[in-house]
Amino acid sequence: MQIGQFNIPNRVVAAPMAGVTDRPFRQLCKRLGADMAVSEMVAANSALWNTRKSRLRRDHTGEAQPIVVQIAGGEPKMMAESAKHNVQLGAQIIDINMGCPAKKVCNVAAGSALLKDEPLVGRILSAVVNAVEVPVTLKIRTGWSQQQRNAIQVARMAEAAGIRALAVHGRTRADLYGGEAEYDTIAEVKTRVNIPVIANGDIDTPHKARQVLDYTGADAVMVGRAAQGRPWLFREISYFLAHGRRLSTPSFKEIRDLLTGHLTELYSFYGDYSGVRVARKHIGWYLSTLGGGDGFRRRINGLESAQEQLSAVRSFFDSLASHRNDVTKTFGQAA
Repeated sequence: MQIGQFNIPNRVVAAPMAGVTDRPFRQLCKRLGADMAVSEMVAANSALWNTRKSRLRRDHTGEAQPIVVQIAGGEPKMMAESAKHNVQLGAQIIDINMGCPAKKVCNVAAGSALLKDEPLVGRILSAVVNAVEVPVTLKIRTGWSQQQRNAIQVARMAEAAGIRALAVHGRTRADLYGGEAEYDTIAEVKTRVNIPVIANGDIDTPHKARQVLDYTGADAVMVGRAAQGRPWLFREISYFLAHGRRLSTPSFKEIRDLLTGHLTELYSFYGDYSGVRVARKHIGWYLSTLGGGDGFRRRINGLESAQEQLSAVRSFFDSLASHRNDVTKTFGQAA
């Protein structure tokens, strides 16, 4: 798959996730096999550009190419200015968010709420594409509700506007993250446009990635929640797509080293105070399938310093070292 000058050889993309796909997580996903990792959405409203949260979301220091920034908003001129601003700060691909189902986003007529207003969708797409020279991509859902599925219409508008790739999550906004993603709509979208289509939704194993690609004809898959605490899923998918067989599950030592390395990067990126708090959810995700992990997660949430948290994680893994085979087996089943 090609997006502008960027080749996506492994056909695996890390989905944008608010509060998750910060720079440390994007770097980790890319190192472990994701061809591309999309940033957390950045508000188009210029009044919010200088908040600490926005500044961190625009920080791409040392990040491997391509640098993809997702912008969110509901006003064409504002979205165009945001796209230009982020390109000036280093964005190499701009992604437009029309897929987020969160109420706080939809309530300001952004994210997937835009799918209810196709004329506005068209104006935003044209404004952003015409504002920047870098490739512009789009992420959508299949529609606003089961009764208002319009992914095909929006996909055609996107192609006509000059969008270079389209990611489709196989749920409507009304579905949120409930039930199962459906891929029939994605398959039909793929037959109606000539730009690359990326399938998203419930892709949680290498076999599922292969099945979704075969069923939809999509050019790539986008992995989101399934990679939380399992960033090695990207290389497992890439390897399976390339070779048709499963890659060995990560060793106990590698899992420990990935987690502690990730924590260290979070402390460096956010500072100790905020880093410790952001790290708590990541620790929980990494350990969610470990026997005895529930008690440890409760304890880790009470620790306030980075050194205490990191030492506790190391000690927890050390305590399991004598049961290495059981731990590896547990992670293997989860993967």
